[in-house]
Amino acid sequence: MKQFLKKVSPFNNSTDMPDSLFAVKKILAFWVCYIAGLFIAEGLVILLHFALGKNMLVGDVFDVETITLITYYGYIVIAGIALLYWKMIEKKPLAAMGLSNNFGVYFIGVFLSVFLVGLSVVIITMTGAIKYQGIFENADIYMIILLTVGFVIQGAAEEILCRGIVFHALKDKTSPVTAMVVSTILFILPHCSALFAGEMIFGGIGVINLILISIIFCVLTIHFESIWAACGLHSFWNAILYCVLGLNLSGNEETHTAIFNMQSIGDNIWNGGIYGIEASIVTTVVLASAVALFWYMDRKKGKGNNA
Repeated sequence: MKQFLKKVSPFNNSTDMPDSLFAVKKILAFWVCYIAGLFIAEGLVILLHFALGKNMLVGDVFDVETITLITYYGYIVIAGIALLYWKMIEKKPLAAMGLSNNFGVYFIGVFLSVFLVGLSVVIITMTGAIKYQGIFENADIYMIILLTVGFVIQGAAEEILCRGIVFHALKDKTSPVTAMVVSTILFILPHCSALFAGEMIFGGIGVINLILISIIFCVLTIHFESIWAACGLHSFWNAILYCVLGLNLSGNEETHTAIFNMQSIGDNIWNGGIYGIEASIVTTVVLASAVALFWYMDRKKGKGNNA
């Protein structure tokens, strides 16, 4: 038992073990970084409240917008813990987790986010499940920019954990498929509480969509040998939905801190109910089509290389 625990311990960089045990090791590494980051971030938030004269014990806290910003900027701590883990425990260069010098592919991810979100929202709007009501006249541009930066941090942090620490390590030791399955499961789990806060149908569709977008993240990571494109797609998917369109984001309510005034009409499988378009059947079709296209292009490229 002692030898087993030593092998799967996330606090060493040993790789001399069966693939299954190595997968367990990477899963534990994910949770160590994620939970440690959350605890430290929560502690810093509490200290910040008291430092600024707020007493959380009697409900004296920051306003909702400030708390939202603190939440997303708090992912700096999670990202920092993950990077420290990689350097100090794994003892590998950042390029080995996908943080390569090829930063330009980040903007390919941004372009994909615009296309995938835009196409999904346009189709849902055509069904009548989302209504376009113009542009907010008094849009808080300063807050929109701050939130967008927060989403850049949050998306990057999640990709560093899922596609960096887990996927990159597993694909080299096991196989890309195993790496994709494990990183996808870990990507989905933190979203489950919000996913299943409403009706089960939305939770089920949401899980399917998370699987599909995770596959896309992994495919981009493999294709570019970098997590930057996945970071760009992840971050700006969230930013476009929330800061540009003002729609529900992963269970967060629609917001007036956006450029466009769009509103979900009712709770149905077209708009994803309270979870938003990430639990929409339309998004499922759009993401599944993107996965199929990537698969076709990869297969065609493979045949071309064999010719």
